[in-house]
Amino acid sequence: MKVQPKNADAFAKRPPQTTRLVLLYGPDAGLVRERAKSAAQSACSDLSDPFRVTEMKADQVAGDAARLGDELSAIALTGGRRVVRLRDADDKLALVVINLLKNFPPGDTLLVIEAGELDARSKLRKAVEDAGDIAGAIACYVEGEEELASTIGRMMADHGLQIDPDARDWLAGNLVGDRSMARGEIDKLALYMLGEKRVTLEDARAVIGDSAALDMDEPAQAAASGDMVELDRSLRRLYADGTATVGILRAAQRYFQRLHMAVAHVAKGQSPQAAVKALRPPVFFKLEPILTAQIRNWTLPKLHQALDRLQEAEAECKRTHMPDETVCSRAFFQLAQLARRPN
Repeated sequence: MKVQPKNADAFAKRPPQTTRLVLLYGPDAGLVRERAKSAAQSACSDLSDPFRVTEMKADQVAGDAARLGDELSAIALTGGRRVVRLRDADDKLALVVINLLKNFPPGDTLLVIEAGELDARSKLRKAVEDAGDIAGAIACYVEGEEELASTIGRMMADHGLQIDPDARDWLAGNLVGDRSMARGEIDKLALYMLGEKRVTLEDARAVIGDSAALDMDEPAQAAASGDMVELDRSLRRLYADGTATVGILRAAQRYFQRLHMAVAHVAKGQSPQAAVKALRPPVFFKLEPILTAQIRNWTLPKLHQALDRLQEAEAECKRTHMPDETVCSRAFFQLAQLARRPN
């Protein structure tokens, strides 16, 4: 079955008893991992239990379907429901899954499959979506700032904390792009707030401000400054960390939208410093000088071009067969060249 986005988190936390296979796919690798973990824990809360949890990679079973069948048929020596976690899946696994769904091994072992992006033509995705109640396919797309703000509110509530709206919005602006990263930073903030009841903007900035959570903005900052060397370094590091290209592009769109807003304020008579101070959510204080300098180097027409190019790049990642990292890098270097162009 195809799980609707509004039901995705609930389904991942507690798949129906009739469901034996859960497929998680999409551009937000962090969200894929988080939901896959939730689904696996619905069958076995301790994922380090070697008797009830088996982890495999897709290439291990693509040519040996019997191996997967054996794992799904096995019974835990210590009792309890088993779970098989299958990572790095793509359409090479489609035939194995199609045959598996035709004759699923008896028992109650849950199969959790993690994949990257699968478009509507994907045979693996289609097989799971068309399988009925025995299987569920969950898309994991990058959340926008508003969606992430709501998610952060729920995460804080789970920790018994209330969060001020400005703190929540600031966190959403700086953590957008990777749910797994956001989860880790929120857990760290909750630990910092131990014994307190309410999270303020100052609390959020004190804990998150110097963290790797702000790394998503580094390519946009480098591009907006025309710094080719730093741009190349920051993109390579994010790619090496497995960060979704769509998340990087959306973080850049957010960054350039804020830069556009600041330049618009300057066009109305504000000073660059005042324009930066006026932005909401507030700019992290260490970044204020960088953004102030960039305001002087960008015009509204150039920013329109930059935003159009970022949107085009995101669309290209979804509709072409060109490697996403190539599309993403090309767009960022075009922005850096635009930054170097005289006004």
